[in-house]
Amino acid sequence: MKTSAVFSAALSLLSLVSPSSAKSTTPAASPSTPPQVWKNANLVHIISVEKNYVKENINVLVENISKQPQDEYFLPLTADEASRIGGIEVKDRKNAQAGPFGVEVVELDPKSNTQYVRIKLPAALKAGAQQTLGISYYLLKAYKPLPASIKQDEQQFLSHSFSAYCPSAYTTSKQKTEVKLPSANIPDYTKLPGSGDVKEFPVKQGTKLTYGPFDEKPAGAFEPAQVRFEFNKPVSHVTELERDIEVSHWGGNVAFEERYTLIHRGANLSDQFNRVKWAQSVYYAPNTHALREMKFPLRVGSADPYYTDVIGNVSTSRFRSNKREALLEIKPRYPLFGGWKYPFTIGWNSDAKNFLRQTVNGGYILNVPFLEGPRQPEGIEYEQVQVRVTLPEGAENVKYSTAVPSSSITSDDIEVQKTFLDTIGRTVLVIKARNLVDELRERELIVSYDYPLSASLRKPFIVFGSAMTLFVSTWVLGNLNLKFTSK
Repeated sequence: MKTSAVFSAALSLLSLVSPSSAKSTTPAASPSTPPQVWKNANLVHIISVEKNYVKENINVLVENISKQPQDEYFLPLTADEASRIGGIEVKDRKNAQAGPFGVEVVELDPKSNTQYVRIKLPAALKAGAQQTLGISYYLLKAYKPLPASIKQDEQQFLSHSFSAYCPSAYTTSKQKTEVKLPSANIPDYTKLPGSGDVKEFPVKQGTKLTYGPFDEKPAGAFEPAQVRFEFNKPVSHVTELERDIEVSHWGGNVAFEERYTLIHRGANLSDQFNRVKWAQSVYYAPNTHALREMKFPLRVGSADPYYTDVIGNVSTSRFRSNKREALLEIKPRYPLFGGWKYPFTIGWNSDAKNFLRQTVNGGYILNVPFLEGPRQPEGIEYEQVQVRVTLPEGAENVKYSTAVPSSSITSDDIEVQKTFLDTIGRTVLVIKARNLVDELRERELIVSYDYPLSASLRKPFIVFGSAMTLFVSTWVLGNLNLKFTSK
């Protein structure tokens, strides 16, 4: 198509960086950079853009080149990447039992644009020793639609910028970068001079591009690259998710409610939305980048689902429940195209015995998914997540643990919420997280708490006392003589 040629030319002139116009750069050393106590003996950097967020894996064989044992390894990030990174996890590739690895994002120099992921090894590595690290994380809001605006029935293309050299705070002896894409339709990508028998990088194999292997590169080496690929699917981004979990001992129920603020971050429409054309397309089901429906797999036994938006109840939903599954399927009031927003709420109930159990010491343990949400083939990303677990009135000694990476947890707090017929208020655990993706859905949130007998009997006594007070007050008022009589 003519438009494709124009956009390809624009991409070549404005976006892609070729070897003749850009050189590998190495930033100057700074007193705030990590000490050069490691060397990357071999490194494989895998960048997956198969979903609407980027998943990166760095498998690196590190060697302690200092004379002292070392237990801290640093991974550099730009300030922008640090604000969009989440789900950082580190494992020993050859020893699954090793760990845990402490991970946190730190800022060594407030004046520098570079921040670091500090990885704490479970045991210090002796001088000259080696260890294979598997570092994985996600990057949100990583794509730009190119072109930024398309017609309703046109294909959507996204672009992603990265470095052909894996960002590292240490010298890397040997490395390569693999880019995994959702389709083989890759009209534009950065090309670099090859080495050895390979004349040009990357080597394309189906839906994968391979840059390298490269020879030794110094710390901070950077080679800008970009790839443009077809992604004719929704780019769903949840700017805010509020997830409420309410536990009732007397009712034997756990109630869930989730409030979403969803936006499509794909290409905008260049023309006005044509509803007639959209209605006609239903009959031949074309491949479209619009978001038409979402599917929420719930825990077996879930019941009483509801689906509302800012207007009110939405009837375009379907709930299928049996002994094997519980699936809530919803359709927004309108299809979502690039730049369109859609706030909505879903909720459901479930039997408490599916999530709650009592310990031998008389306490209680609640085991629920930290994140559920829709399961979409193209994936979905969450910028801000707040989970509120409302426990019965009088619950005390509240503790929690979660399988969600600690680097994504931003805060936790205990609050008190007063509702109908409460005296001291209900205990509420509030956990805030950021930069999560649907691959982390159903990771456990385990909450333990004590619930003494006196607390469990408080509400029945309050109800009984309130009723008796009402009856006595009514009887007293009924027996008062309010008539005026003469002496």
